[in-house]
Amino acid sequence: MQTGIQESISRAAVWFGGMVCAASLLAMAGTSAQAAQPHRVTGKIYFQQVQIAYIGSGAAGKGRLTFRARTYPFTIAGLGVGGIGLSKLTATGNVYDLNSLPDFEGVYGQARLGWAVANKGGGNLWLSNNKGVTLKLKTKRQGLMLAGGADGVKISFSH
Repeated sequence: MQTGIQESISRAAVWFGGMVCAASLLAMAGTSAQAAQPHRVTGKIYFQQVQIAYIGSGAAGKGRLTFRARTYPFTIAGLGVGGIGLSKLTATGNVYDLNSLPDFEGVYGQARLGWAVANKGGGNLWLSNNKGVTLKLKTKRQGLMLAGGADGVKISFSH
C-alpha cells in the first residue's frame, strides 16, 4: 500500500511523463513545418496574444487573416509545456498553402525557444496544421519570459 506522499509522487511522475510525450510530439510537428519548405504565399497574418507560463503555459489572443483580398478576424488560444513568466507576443507574417478559408481554422503545432525581458525579445516562429497550412511569423515579445518546450494552438474565426 502506498503512502500519500508516494501516491503524489507517482501521479506527478505520470503527469510529467505525459507532458514530455506531448511536448515531443508537438516539437516534431513544429520542426517538420520548418523542414518542409512551404510552396506558395496565399495570405498574410497578424495577431497579438498574452502568454502566461509556470512549467505549463497558456495563451490567448486575437488576430486577422488577409486571404483573397478580404480580412477575417480570428481568436487564438493554446496550451503548452515549458517556460516561466508573463509576456505579450505580437506576430506578423505569411500564410502558405491555404487553398480554402475553412483550412485555416484548427490546431497548429509549434516548437519554441526564446526569451523576453521588458521590450526586448523576438524571433521567428513556424506553425503548421494537418490541412497543409503553414504560418511563417516574425515575432516580438514584451514582458518577462523564459520559454522552451512545445505548444499546440487553436485558431478559430471570430463571429
